[in-house]
Amino acid sequence: MDLGSLASSALSGVNALGRKTYAEPPEDGMFDYTPKAVSDRFTAGFGKAVMLPDDVAKKRYYIAGYRDNNPAKGVIDPQYAHALWLDDNSGKGGHLFISLDIVGLLRKDVQTLQRALKDFVRTTGCRSITVMSTHNHAGIDTMGIWGRLPHSGKNQKFMTILYNAAITAAVAAYRDRRKGRLYLGTVEVPDMQEDIRLPEVYSKTLTRLRFAPDDDTREIWFLNFASHSESLQGCNSLISADFPCYLRERIRNKTGAETIYGVGAIGGMISMKVENEDLLRKENRLLESTRNIGYKLADYAMSIKDEKELAPRISFIRQEFYCPVDNPVLTAACQLGILNADKFKLPYSERNALKTELSYYEIDTLKILMLPCELFPELAYGGYLGAEESALGEPPEINPPPLTEIAEAKDLLIFGLANDELGYVIPPNDFLLNESIPYMDKAIDRLGRRHYEETNSMGPETAGHIADALAKVMIFVKEAKANHKGEGK
Repeated sequence: MDLGSLASSALSGVNALGRKTYAEPPEDGMFDYTPKAVSDRFTAGFGKAVMLPDDVAKKRYYIAGYRDNNPAKGVIDPQYAHALWLDDNSGKGGHLFISLDIVGLLRKDVQTLQRALKDFVRTTGCRSITVMSTHNHAGIDTMGIWGRLPHSGKNQKFMTILYNAAITAAVAAYRDRRKGRLYLGTVEVPDMQEDIRLPEVYSKTLTRLRFAPDDDTREIWFLNFASHSESLQGCNSLISADFPCYLRERIRNKTGAETIYGVGAIGGMISMKVENEDLLRKENRLLESTRNIGYKLADYAMSIKDEKELAPRISFIRQEFYCPVDNPVLTAACQLGILNADKFKLPYSERNALKTELSYYEIDTLKILMLPCELFPELAYGGYLGAEESALGEPPEINPPPLTEIAEAKDLLIFGLANDELGYVIPPNDFLLNESIPYMDKAIDRLGRRHYEETNSMGPETAGHIADALAKVMIFVKEAKANHKGEGK
């Protein structure tokens, strides 16, 4: 069955509900502002579906992350698609958030999924669709760069399984919708992450959006935390969702709640601490460690006590923008069909570029930024290296303003790998390439530090283009609020 037929078939029961016709979703670059709540309740629903081929033992599926040509040798636990439907009951329609247990999804593949959900959007009045990846390094390759190079590692059968699972989860989330209240809570996690590249800047905050339905049925938790999902490490050749699997499992077993999970600013690189890693690898106990990491993070999520109820009003803007591609390895991968991406020219230039997007939400007072990349945290929160410490010996002033400063929101909630995967985004004053073979091998700076992340980046200007796109978004946001002055917060 093709994707469009699957979506139409899955929606047959939804069509019978006789939903009213909604307005068209807002155009790119327009802030869909809801100045005041119309209802006293949100409507939310949850859905999930397994993403696992039935022929893993017979066919070749490559594990994504760490190394190329690493075929899957079995399954620990299945990858999932999780979906959250969230509606402020303003009459504009709901928002769909999809989280996939994968390493990342390029924008062209995201758009394939969004097109397959066209009937869903029309029937349900869906206002926006955001597709996130948990950046899982134990899942099947969804980008193409972990196969037997120079051939793509993507398997089209698995991609169809992924799309179908996302559609199934989306429809299930819509059918599950219930009215209730939405609460925002956070907890500091002081002892689980590590930052292996200076400066040591990252968010230790675990954020929870908790939907409590009026009928006291199962809750829905939407979690955000900054870490690579790679606790099974590079020696692994088994399919898994890594620690987010066990995070969700423990929450479900202890509270009954279902969880959708997304990552924050994880570049740099922000990962979970694995104690005695060499010993665990030698004793084949990394799975036990990964399970314990998920359980411990779940315990932090369940420990949240201080919560704030959010009023049911959701505002939203989506902004497309271009980023130059200086990395010739990525350009070659696109030309060879390893990466599924359309090539553009940077406006007013002959330089190669990719078109991407970011999204900005306001749920009452909570400000959320959805970014298409693995952002170095200092680009979000500040704390850049000074001239004496940076790889280029340049001052922090050559870097863009931190995104929290641009958004004028100290508590800006950032989700990475949303609707695209541009790779690492690095502050310009610490962006260093290998002079002999730039982008093909890591550089070592004058202080002896390695610069691996640059090889998996588009170039030194990406950070500035993201900052410029957000600055443009905030102009639209302020203009929309000024036009509704006195009507809302």
